[in-house]
Amino acid sequence: MPKADVATKKKIQTWLSGSYDADTKKEIQSLVDAGKEDELIECFYKDLEFGTGGLRGLMGVGSNRMNKYTIGAATQGLCNYLKKNFPGQPLKAAIAHDSRNNSDFFARTTAEVFAANGIQVYFFKALRSTPELSFAIRHFGCQTGVVLTASHNPKEYNGYKAYWNDGAQVIAPHDKNIITEVQKISSIDDVNFNADQSLITEIGEEVDNAYLNEIVKLTVSPDAIKRQKDMKIVYTPIHGTGIVLVPEILKRFGFENVRVVQEQAVPDGNFPTVVYPNPEEKDALSLAVKQATEWNADLVMATDPDADRVGIAIKNDKNEFQLLNGNQTGSLLILYMLQAWKNANKITGKEFIVKTIVTTDLIEKIANKFGVKYYNTLTGFKYIAAKIKELEGKEQFIAGGEESYGYLIGDSVRDKDAIASCAFIAEMVAYAKDQGKSLYDMLLDMYVEYGFYKEHLISLTKKGKSGAEEIQTMMKELRATPPKTLSGSPVEWMFDYDSQLATNIINGTTKKIELPQENVLQFKTADGTLVSARPSGTEPKIKFYFSVNEPLASRAEFAAVDKKLDTKIQTLISDLKLA
Repeated sequence: MPKADVATKKKIQTWLSGSYDADTKKEIQSLVDAGKEDELIECFYKDLEFGTGGLRGLMGVGSNRMNKYTIGAATQGLCNYLKKNFPGQPLKAAIAHDSRNNSDFFARTTAEVFAANGIQVYFFKALRSTPELSFAIRHFGCQTGVVLTASHNPKEYNGYKAYWNDGAQVIAPHDKNIITEVQKISSIDDVNFNADQSLITEIGEEVDNAYLNEIVKLTVSPDAIKRQKDMKIVYTPIHGTGIVLVPEILKRFGFENVRVVQEQAVPDGNFPTVVYPNPEEKDALSLAVKQATEWNADLVMATDPDADRVGIAIKNDKNEFQLLNGNQTGSLLILYMLQAWKNANKITGKEFIVKTIVTTDLIEKIANKFGVKYYNTLTGFKYIAAKIKELEGKEQFIAGGEESYGYLIGDSVRDKDAIASCAFIAEMVAYAKDQGKSLYDMLLDMYVEYGFYKEHLISLTKKGKSGAEEIQTMMKELRATPPKTLSGSPVEWMFDYDSQLATNIINGTTKKIELPQENVLQFKTADGTLVSARPSGTEPKIKFYFSVNEPLASRAEFAAVDKKLDTKIQTLISDLKLA
């Protein structure tokens, strides 16, 4: 690594001489004395960016790390923006944190900066989930909220997610405006840490009850649960916040036979039993699946550290536990909810569901069959929440989801909600069992009726400046020379969300994309194959999403069609020279 430049050296000196605590200065000085220049550069060569969702990064000293001071500056910038945006109004904020190391300290720091700026704070006195933070913002009529979490990142990371008064993560114009205010904080002396403690109100069980009551109101198959109350469920919070309310919501729904994976039941920011506390990872569910196999359980569920996403495993036709991906679980949940609403004669033509553009189009087919409107949004649950807000009072939201294991039922929360999702996944399995089916049977029946959709994701990491340039080049070339065929099928449409234009590759006609601008490309072929290319806005990554489909005539043909779709995906990967 190159030697520290002048700006980095100046920043180090500012932290050594400025209004920082003695322990911070001591740690920096020890790095200086030990000659650890590479580490110092990593800690100070830039400011940790306050992105459109907030902060996320490694914990430690320095301007490029998660610590008291970077969090303080972010909160001060948010306070300044709130005062400009809500002039003369009494301001309120809700704050929660997950089980990560330092999350409680970072949450308290955030609360104190808010209170130092005269803002009333509702502070969860112990760890709580991201969806409950979203609920609390609306419950208390807050203008903002913050949850301290780095989701499923490794233990060395933490994060800071900012929310707006609708309980959703901030979107335009507020996201960019908050960033502008944060960037104006030129010195730590601009941050007010002198809290008025009387403005901090601790909250807990009373909010839990209000939140859980809203979820219980949404149940659609209570009779099936009564008949299947002994259904065997294994649940793991993977050392996270889900332990606080997932077992409780399952109990309130009427499930009496729930076992928690004890090795992962205690909240622990070191996540000692997993490499990544991510319910998308097979290894993260291995202990739960082992226990479920021994117990002959019906369902396995696992939530991530801040309990906004859930992964599940169900028994297949070989009586072995099989993990479902986010598209499969989301499609089943939406199919189940729409069927239940139809059975209850609640579909009037004003209902809707929402998904993101990289989430399976199977959901669109299901919605169309039930005569329920569906909407596509950009990737990110904040856009699903924005659609709910836009249609509030005009149309009725039933459910929504995204391929990355996040789902929402009902609209009292405005972010993905694994607490509610666990309840409804369990209810869905009970409903299937009540009809003499397994959830695996439901999955195959769904494919027979609507088509077998299969998705695959490739995430490429390109590190450093050269990596970022390589990603830009990939997108530039795809725009300039889009593929004419993919897996043998002609490409009909290119959707460019950056130019907000959809182009018919065959005849050259265009139509406007009615979504916000984002650097995403999609290619749709004549046979319904969809390939999406999406660079990350915060990491040196580019993701390619593949969706292929074929008719499925019967359950018996599942294995053969599954193999055919796998082959098709591999051909797509080869066509795009990604392997």
